[in-house]
Amino acid sequence: MGDISISNGNCINGYGQRKSCWYEEEIEENLRWCFALNGILHTGATQFQDIQLLDTKPFGKALVIDGKLQSAEIDEFIYHESLVHPALLNHLNPKTIFIMGGGEGSTAREILRHTGHLFQQYTDIDEEVVEFCKSYLVVNREAFCDPRLELMINDARAELERREEFYDVIIGDLADPIEGGPCYQLYTKSFYEFTVKPRLNPGGIFVTQAGPAGIFSHTEVFSCIYNTLRQVFKYVVPYSAHIPSYADTWGWVMASDSPFMSNADDLDLRIKQRMKGENRYLDGKTFTSASTLSKAVRESLRNETHVYTEGNARFIYGHGTAYKHNQS
Repeated sequence: MGDISISNGNCINGYGQRKSCWYEEEIEENLRWCFALNGILHTGATQFQDIQLLDTKPFGKALVIDGKLQSAEIDEFIYHESLVHPALLNHLNPKTIFIMGGGEGSTAREILRHTGHLFQQYTDIDEEVVEFCKSYLVVNREAFCDPRLELMINDARAELERREEFYDVIIGDLADPIEGGPCYQLYTKSFYEFTVKPRLNPGGIFVTQAGPAGIFSHTEVFSCIYNTLRQVFKYVVPYSAHIPSYADTWGWVMASDSPFMSNADDLDLRIKQRMKGENRYLDGKTFTSASTLSKAVRESLRNETHVYTEGNARFIYGHGTAYKHNQS
C-alpha cells in the first residue's frame, strides 16, 4: 500500500545518485497521503512483513511495515508516551510488564523511564524487524541493551500461554489489524478473555493500540476493539491523540477490573515521583483531554455492538504479506 516514486531531482538514494523521491501511502480507496524523502535507507521483506526505513523530509526517519507507516522520528513520542504511561501510572506499583510486539524498541524505552525495579518481557514475532531496528534506530539502542529487558522471538499468544508468570501491566504494541497481517487474532475477545486476562495480577492493567480514531476513521476498528474489551473487563477507557505523521487521530484502549484514577493532579504527582526526565506530550491534563472523546465518537462507541472474533474480524484499509501471497 505504500509506494515510493522517484523522478529526476535532488534526492540521494543508496547508490549516490541524485533523484527526487516521494513516499505515498493509500489510507483509503480514494485518499492518499504523501511526503518528500531525503532518501531510502532500507527496503526488504521478512517471512511475515514488508519493511522499509525512509529518511523523510517532514518527519525524519520513518519505519514502514506492510505499506503502513508505523513510527516516525519526529512524533513517535506522542504514540509511545500515550501507549505506555497511562497504564503504568494508573497501576499502584507496577513491577512486571509484558510487551506484545513493539519490535522497534520505543515502548521498552518509555517503560524504562519509570523508576523502581521494573522487569519487562518483550515478545515480537519477527526477529528480522527487531534486529533491523536495533541496527538503525539509534535512539532505542540503550533500551535494547538494558538488563531489565528480556526479548523473546515468538507469537505473543503462544508466549503468554507458555509462560507461568503473571504481570502487572500487559501492553499491546501490535501492528494494525489488516487482512493478511500477523496480528489481527490478537485483537479478539477470546484472546483478551482466555490469554491476556488470566496472566494479569490482581489490579493488573491491559492497554492496546487500537487503530485510527478520527471522526470518520474510528469505526474501522477502534470502536469494536473498545466494545470487545468491555465484554471482558469491568473498567475500560478509550483515548486518542492526533499524530501528524499518521495523518489522523490515533486510539488506545486501557482496561482493568480495578478502577482508574480520574484526577489529573494525581497523575501529575505520580509522573513526578516515578519517572525520569520530562514527558514531551503526556501529563495529567493531556490524558484527561485525550480520554474526553468528541460527541460523535462517544456516541459511536456507546452504540457499537460488534465483538471482534477471528471469524468476524474487522480490518483497517490495506493488506498484509499473507494476503498478497494468497493473491499471487
